[in-house]
Amino acid sequence: MSKFWSPFVKDLVPYVPGEQPKLTKLVKLNTNENPYGPSPQAIAAMQAELNEDLRLYPDPNGDRLKQAVAAFYGVPTSQVFVGNGSDEVLAHAFHGLFQHGKSLLFPDISYSFYPVYCGLYGIQAEPIALDEQFQIRVEDYARPNGGIIFPNPNAPTGCLLALEAVERLLQANPDSVVLVDEAYIDFGGESAISLVSKYPNLLVTQTLSKSRSLAGLRVGLAVGHEDLIEALERIKNSFNSYPLDRIAIAGAAAAFEDRAYFEQTCAAVIGSRETVVAGLQALGFEVLPSAANFIFARHPGRDAAGIAATLREQGVIVRHFKQKRIAQFLRISIGSPEQNQALLDALATL
Repeated sequence: MSKFWSPFVKDLVPYVPGEQPKLTKLVKLNTNENPYGPSPQAIAAMQAELNEDLRLYPDPNGDRLKQAVAAFYGVPTSQVFVGNGSDEVLAHAFHGLFQHGKSLLFPDISYSFYPVYCGLYGIQAEPIALDEQFQIRVEDYARPNGGIIFPNPNAPTGCLLALEAVERLLQANPDSVVLVDEAYIDFGGESAISLVSKYPNLLVTQTLSKSRSLAGLRVGLAVGHEDLIEALERIKNSFNSYPLDRIAIAGAAAAFEDRAYFEQTCAAVIGSRETVVAGLQALGFEVLPSAANFIFARHPGRDAAGIAATLREQGVIVRHFKQKRIAQFLRISIGSPEQNQALLDALATL
């Protein structure tokens, strides 16, 4: 703490990202990174941008990327927003679309950046408890609010809310923005983007960090009604007019254009997830149903923190959360077949 800090900074509780260890030869299954590399077309597109044009500013609107996203989802470019990672896109939504002075509703077990942004932007947070199976109950969100946000599939549980349930939630809340955070939707869910033209209060955010293997590029997006997108653009242009560089725009656009590679790697991750689930269940673990590139599991006879510590000693890193309700769960990213087998082998020794 410094005497130069404002009272605002002093009271902030920052987000704590997953560990990025510097050691090599680790089986890193703690931050939900894709085990497969980016699309070769995306790499080629980024390499092509390494020329003298880097002396020039990038397109502030990211039009090439917006066009690729719009073509992929069959929406007009006016309904697409792009930013520097989905966390930045979420930040703009918190700042510009949720009603200050009213409570923002989100699951009690959810992405831990949500309460951080509530603190940053002075929004009253109202966590809504998941049910005993760690599922979202749509009826719990039929109450006065200044906005609703939830990941789908949820994080860190991996549980999916069906599209018809998302629509029921929208119908029950026509006067506030409902933001569906679809960071993991491509691993087993149906995107709510199909509902955007029907519900002007719906905003869907996505990232290229997971299903398109570009976590190192920092690219996120939102799709929604033109009025919501205009609000995000107004905030972006009051904060940073050039959130995406020339390399990021080119690589992200090419990743969306290479549909075949995207579908191939998503299918590989889904197949590996089922293998890991079966392996964990054979070892006595309880595993929540997952539609993400990770699983959420606990062992009835072993302490989760102890399992995580022992795995680490064997060179396998998974994520353990200390939040009381989920303190006995581990979140385990789906890795390559070799990484997944290393995890199961290490657990078998316990």
